[in-house]
Amino acid sequence: MAPYRTFLKRHVLWVGFIAAFLPLLALMALQYNSLVKLEAASAYAGEAYLKNFLEGVFDRVLYFYRGNAERVLSVPPSYLVQGNSHKIAWHFRKKEVEGASRLFVMDYTGAKDRLWYYDAASVSMLPSNRQAESRSVFVACAPFQLMSRKGTNLESPNLVVDEKDSDNYMILYPLTNDDFQVVGVAGMVVNMEYFRTRLLPEVIGETLDKYFKDDPDLKPVVKVIDPVDVTAYESDWLPDVAHGVSRYFPWIFSHYRLVVQSGYATPEQWARSNFIVNLSLSGLLAAVLLGGIALAFRAVSRELKLSEMKGDFVSNVSHELRTPLASIRVFGEFMRLGRVTDSEKCEEYGEYIETESRRLTQLLNNILDFSKIESGAKTYHMEPCDLRVVLAQVLKTMEVRNRHSGFNIHYERPDDDFPELRIDCEAMAQAFHNLLDNAVKYSGDSRDISVGLERSGGKVVFWVEDQGVGISRSEQKKIFDRFHRVPTGAVHNVKGSGLGLSIVHHVVAAHHGEIRVKSEPGRGSRFSIILPTTEVM
Repeated sequence: MAPYRTFLKRHVLWVGFIAAFLPLLALMALQYNSLVKLEAASAYAGEAYLKNFLEGVFDRVLYFYRGNAERVLSVPPSYLVQGNSHKIAWHFRKKEVEGASRLFVMDYTGAKDRLWYYDAASVSMLPSNRQAESRSVFVACAPFQLMSRKGTNLESPNLVVDEKDSDNYMILYPLTNDDFQVVGVAGMVVNMEYFRTRLLPEVIGETLDKYFKDDPDLKPVVKVIDPVDVTAYESDWLPDVAHGVSRYFPWIFSHYRLVVQSGYATPEQWARSNFIVNLSLSGLLAAVLLGGIALAFRAVSRELKLSEMKGDFVSNVSHELRTPLASIRVFGEFMRLGRVTDSEKCEEYGEYIETESRRLTQLLNNILDFSKIESGAKTYHMEPCDLRVVLAQVLKTMEVRNRHSGFNIHYERPDDDFPELRIDCEAMAQAFHNLLDNAVKYSGDSRDISVGLERSGGKVVFWVEDQGVGISRSEQKKIFDRFHRVPTGAVHNVKGSGLGLSIVHHVVAAHHGEIRVKSEPGRGSRFSIILPTTEVM
């Protein structure tokens, strides 16, 4: 169990991320499967809805013609008596109907079959003067004529549609006597122009309003195609209806085809579009959740890293404090116990104590300043100041330490006309001291450090250069972060608080300046503080 605990402790963030990611991945897979099924169901439902629309149109057309035919063609068989044609005419007069171009009666009660047409103007039954139409009527009524001649009983007469003549569609109703024998046929010739120009627009328009009243913009395009593939009616123009839902009219106009298609997309395209939209939204939601998880884990990772860095900071600061305090205590005990009698030694020990005290003070100042920076309470007091004097004081405070450590600091002095700047002298001295202290710490085996002040392009530049261990390019972007220390190598082995360069960066930024670093591993580093000329007095 111990190895597993160690692994979990070291990789707790990755374990947590995977634990959160796997359920999300499973959820996405289930969501995708559901969307695939929903796409199929949506396509089916969309097509079914369009088919229901077709049925609605068919029902209206069927009701119109069947209802009118049942009402008008129910002529009493007793009217088929010689001389009673006027009764048939008045029957048709009382049962006026729309959608019929002609009403007629075929009489089989006499020795010779007679065909009478209703004349609305004279309210009478007249012989036909249209040979082609009459021929079509005789052909349509031929089965009933044969039944009449043979005396075949017809107990349940029904309406019959005849569409043999494409110009003369007819609805027929056989008339039977009390013995169920066919004695005649009442019929109507359908008005084709009325069907195309009045009935279809009215029925289709009302059915569209009924089925798509909640969203009129989604109304489909409807076409009626005749038997020779000519458009008999079109609700709106559509270049291609090959993918529409199509069915032939039932009962009458059975050779006419009703086609309906969405003006935007087919049911399949609509379902696919919804699938893509829903999948995109699900993917976006998953991405947002995954991004939130990633950000949360990143924040936790940063907090853990910061906590680790703070732990290192406490450890390093403790070491930094312990070293000067130990030196001060040892030299103080020597002097207190009277073991130092030589005045030169006494002076030397005093310098040690003073140097370590300054070092301790500098470390405490860094910690206090960092605390103020973090809380936003750090303020700077700008006043005219000579950077040459500031740098000289910093070099003097480090002189004893550098001498005993064997360091040689080469100071390239500026010209005599070097200007004064309006700066915070103490803050800038602290920045100089931190850069020099870093150069001493990270010089490695080299003991040569160069510093200088100069004017360049109207700007004032302070620089520090060492020949030490150097900094890799990847680490150069991080060295100004708080608590940051190079994680491996010779740089990591040097003790430090990790605050020095962070404070330098803040001080320089407060003076509207810029800090640059140029370094290569094993070849040393050069830090430059560049202050703008606008600060020159």
